Formats: sequence, C-alpha cells, structure tokens
Amino acid sequence: MKVAIVGAGRMGAAMTVRLREAGHDVVVYNRTRARAEQTGAAVAETPSEAAAQAEVVIVSLADDAAVKAVYPELVTGLRSGTVVMETSTIHPDTVRGVAPLVEKHSGVLLDAPVSGSVPVVQRGELTFMVGGDPAALERVRPVVDALGTRVFHLGEIGTGAVMKLAVNVVIQSLNQAVSEALVLAEKAGVPRALAYDVFAASAVAAPFVQYKREAFVHPDQAPAAFILELVAKDMDLAASLARGVGARMEQLATNRRVVAEAIAAGLGQHDMSALAVHLRGQGG
Repeated sequence: MKVAIVGAGRMGAAMTVRLREAGHDVVVYNRTRARAEQTGAAVAETPSEAAAQAEVVIVSLADDAAVKAVYPELVTGLRSGTVVMETSTIHPDTVRGVAPLVEKHSGVLLDAPVSGSVPVVQRGELTFMVGGDPAALERVRPVVDALGTRVFHLGEIGTGAVMKLAVNVVIQSLNQAVSEALVLAEKAGVPRALAYDVFAASAVAAPFVQYKREAFVHPDQAPAAFILELVAKDMDLAASLARGVGARMEQLATNRRVVAEAIAAGLGQHDMSALAVHLRGQGG
C-alpha cells in the first residue's frame, strides 16, 4: 500500500523501515527533515504533502500538543477514503477531538496506538489497540500485519487511547517494581547481574523484564528506548483520565512522584530503567 508516516521519532522511523522491508511504498514527514531522511524513504515537505500521496497515514508523535498542531494541515491533503491511523500515546479526548477534522475531509480515523518497543517493531510484533470503524481496520490490514501480530478492536474512537494508557500504567509499575527490587538485592549483597538473572527465570519474568535486562544491568551502555520525560507525560495523561472517570490509582500516584524525583535529578532524557540508577543513590 501507499503509506505516509507523520513523525519520524524512534517508533515512526522504525515503522518506516519495517514497512519498506515489507514492500510498501512509504513517504515520511518530520518537522526536522534530517530525521525523515535517515529512514531512507521519500521525504515530504509538509504533512499535507505526505497525506496526499497515501492510502494510509500513520501518525506517530510525542504528545497531545504535537498531534493537535499537525492535524489541521495534515487533513488538507487527504483523499476521499484515506485511513488515518493515530498511533501516538495521547489522551482519549485528543483523539476524539481530531476525528471530526479527518471526517470533514472525507478521511477515516482509526484510534490505533501500539504496545511494543523499537525492537518489537523491527520484528513486526507490535500489539495494536484499535478504536473506530472495523471496516477501515480491515482495509489497512496489509499495513497492520506488517507491523504487528496482535490486533484488538476495542470499540469506538478513544478506546484505543484508553487501553494504551492502561497498558502503560502497568509497564511503569513494572519498571518501578523492578528498579526497587534490583536495588534492594544489590544493597543486600547480591550482584546486580545475578539478581536480574533470577528475576528473568522466576514468576515475575514478564516480557518487559526479559527485554529490559541490558538496560537495567548495564545502564551506562544500553541506549534509551523510552525516556523518563515521556514516562512522566504518559502517567500525567493516565492520572487525568483517572480523575475524569473516578478511578482510584494509588500506585500511579507513587510512581509519578518517584519519576518526578528522577527527572529533577537530571535523568529525564535517560531510559526509564534509569529509575534504578536514581534509587541506587538514595538512602533508606
């Protein structure tokens, strides 16, 4: 299919490469052109130009502000029936807010965030959490199947964003728990690598624990996959959603506080596993 990627950050760039390997024709727009050029795909000068060349538009941006800023221009390039897949991690109200813009220009919006890191994209093993028209989802199956192995259609627009925030709450809780437990084992005399090997072979050996081993064991060597500043952004979104629906989130409140401490200590641009680095330097 002809695919436009709007946003060539870590995930957008990885999706571009994966889709090109699968034989799709991809054009990329990124606010910083050099990032788009690094993907090897054709580069558009504007979001509108990218959308005008595509049957499917995948939006992958950092936050709600970026999403709200790009849609008014993006939609002017849509052709009738173009499917826009909004994969950014944003508040459900934001994706509901841009849906009328897409519809006004005869496009179809799918609320389609994903679960998985860059290596998961590279293997084509993302999990899609989709809200919106199921018929539109079937039309973009060649793209979805190139990127992921699991697709959950959850209901109307906004349900995908809700589920993504819920998943990230669990991931961030795992990150906090692994960080605390690893530092506990270290301070009590168990070598870091050995303690982590036990985690990875025990009942707590979730996929997160497996793929974050190098980041936790060798924090100075592993590249940042998901930085703490974005963790904080996602937790703020989850807290806002929780207030809106009346959900009690005690662990989320604690996790937000500790992440804020780590960011204040200068670790905001470090991988989320750097929470252990922060805790390692703290007293009891």
